[in-house]
Amino acid sequence: MAKQRVVLITLGVMISLFMASMESTVIATAMPTIVAQLGGLESYSWVFAIYMLTSTTVVPIFGKLSDIYGRRPIYMAALSLFFVGSLLCALATTMGQLIAARAVQGLGAGGLLPLAFIIVGDIFNLEQRTKVQGLFSAVWGVSSVIGPLVGGFLVDRVAWQWVFLINLPVAIIAAALVWIAWRGFASPSGPRPAIDYAGALLLTLAMATLLLGLNQLGQAYGPLLLGVALVATGLLIWVELRAPAPILPLAMLRRRLFAVACTHGILAGWVLFGGISYVPLFVQVVLGTSATEAGATITPMLLAWVLTSIIASRMLLKVSYRTVILVGMSSFLVGSTILAQIHLDTSRNTIISAVALMGIGMGAAIPAFLIAVQSSVAKHELGSATATLQFSRTIGGTFGVSVLGILLSTQLAAALAAVGLTPDAIPLDALIGEGANGNAALGLQARSALASAMRTMFQSTLVVALLAFLVALFTPHTSPAELAALSNRLPTETP
Repeated sequence: MAKQRVVLITLGVMISLFMASMESTVIATAMPTIVAQLGGLESYSWVFAIYMLTSTTVVPIFGKLSDIYGRRPIYMAALSLFFVGSLLCALATTMGQLIAARAVQGLGAGGLLPLAFIIVGDIFNLEQRTKVQGLFSAVWGVSSVIGPLVGGFLVDRVAWQWVFLINLPVAIIAAALVWIAWRGFASPSGPRPAIDYAGALLLTLAMATLLLGLNQLGQAYGPLLLGVALVATGLLIWVELRAPAPILPLAMLRRRLFAVACTHGILAGWVLFGGISYVPLFVQVVLGTSATEAGATITPMLLAWVLTSIIASRMLLKVSYRTVILVGMSSFLVGSTILAQIHLDTSRNTIISAVALMGIGMGAAIPAFLIAVQSSVAKHELGSATATLQFSRTIGGTFGVSVLGILLSTQLAAALAAVGLTPDAIPLDALIGEGANGNAALGLQARSALASAMRTMFQSTLVVALLAFLVALFTPHTSPAELAALSNRLPTETP
């Protein structure tokens, strides 16, 4: 493949990765303005939930379809869905229309995110991949950091519609780069396996009812939805173990590396998303900082992730990926231990140190697992294996945020009752965004109760982080030379 074409494909895919990952955070600062214009405050959370639902559900489906039909056509389909969804979001005149459009946008994002890393696994050899995967992690980190800033700027200076319209020219550029550079594309040769429609349907049903059930856990239909999710998951496992070309490659879990990587993904995702979701709450409400300062507390985690992934990916050429993973998970465990000891007088710098250590851990472990898995699977398994690995982290994060939210609520109620206060003493919805004013309004006892509840919550994440570390110990011993030999037996995609 000509070097110029590789550069163009990489640039196009990187642009789409930046766009899709930024969309998950850019809307946060725009939502108050959107609600003010469109109404529908009661549906506020659904703008986020529906995007998470659709983007999570289709990750393994897009991965498998790319194995069957090839990367470029499936990538272009995902990009088209994201383009149409963004346009419909900008044209929405009611909250219902916006939610429906976000569902379409999420379908596209659910394809773009895994396909970016799948394509890297296709067109680069091991040495090149160790460099590019670090660069892609940097793109992900930067886009996540600047998302709220871009959203706030567009809402303040232009209009909220531009939070979505800005995606359109970017998507066109990405599509043009990939389409032109990937000319002469050859779809996978040989007979195509039948599409696993039953698996796709059951996966969609299981994920939809699981996410909706977790979102509605305190409501009447929450347990019912979770029951349906459990049944659908059981049927999904039964179907996938018998399907000739399953959407979820459960049979691959018999391979030690893949099983360890996916189990680690679930556990690490649980802790990671919990940290991202609840650390700003502690910093803002307990420590009394502004919303901007609270959000910025997470920035060191993302920057540490970016820098470490660039360095750690290159280290895979010199040391075993098991070593890189265990060093990273040691840092992750130390950061989780610091968070598990927070109290009323914990400084913001201590929190920053903790999340930065966690970022170092993920920056080392995630690219190492990804490169190792991609190097160990057959060519026709690359898409589904990569997508399933990413899917495991998303599922873990979804469970983590929901379970930690329930734990926080119950612990907070108990802590408040112990000092003679009711849950109304901490009106979190009203105080978030008030910063120091909200901090002062709470009073010492209420803030102490919240700090105590959050300490218990983070102690639970420490247990999960320890489990993730123990799972990582089962990572196979593979030298850099053996990893290179595995990778070299997989031919790269020929555009």
